[in-house]
Amino acid sequence: MTDVGVVLYGPPGAGKDTVTAELSRARPEYRLFQRLKAGPGRTTGYRLTTIEHIEDLDRAGDLLYRNARYGAEYAIDRQGVSELVEQGLVPVLHMGQVAGASAVTPYPIHWVKVLLWCPVDVTKTRCEGRGDKDLEARLEVWRETRQDLLDHAAEPWSVVIETHHHSPAETARIISDAVDSKATAQERDIRGLVG
Repeated sequence: MTDVGVVLYGPPGAGKDTVTAELSRARPEYRLFQRLKAGPGRTTGYRLTTIEHIEDLDRAGDLLYRNARYGAEYAIDRQGVSELVEQGLVPVLHMGQVAGASAVTPYPIHWVKVLLWCPVDVTKTRCEGRGDKDLEARLEVWRETRQDLLDHAAEPWSVVIETHHHSPAETARIISDAVDSKATAQERDIRGLVG
């Protein structure tokens, strides 16, 4: 059993998928938490289900967080996190909302909350480079993420990494060091970061 998890929060193109892959390559105990998903869009990295199932879990109090984006419903279920923790793995949760980064913290492990950031032009270049078909929607989400951060500027973060200044390997090392030391979250200069 492990007693630590990682929350990766950031706009599209900030590197959540790339950094998670690097974390897992360097240390196999890191495991992407596959959120429940009901709806259209990407299927890789999710446990596909129905809206009815998500609603049943929500009514039963078995969800840590639920949100809608890109025309789909997403959920983080307590059981899914528990399965990884009980296997001795470090769950890595991808978040697109500050509220979600906070919502999971009552789950009784130490959460290392990581804010990955990049400017909008970097998001655009990265999304174009990976062939995203919904580029305008992703740029709109970048803007929403920036506003979300400004609206929650006092939210504490364990680590803040500007991914356009660090390679994926360097970013993964910074996160691993924070996990090993069980870094505590603290208030950061979010307004200075996002401009």
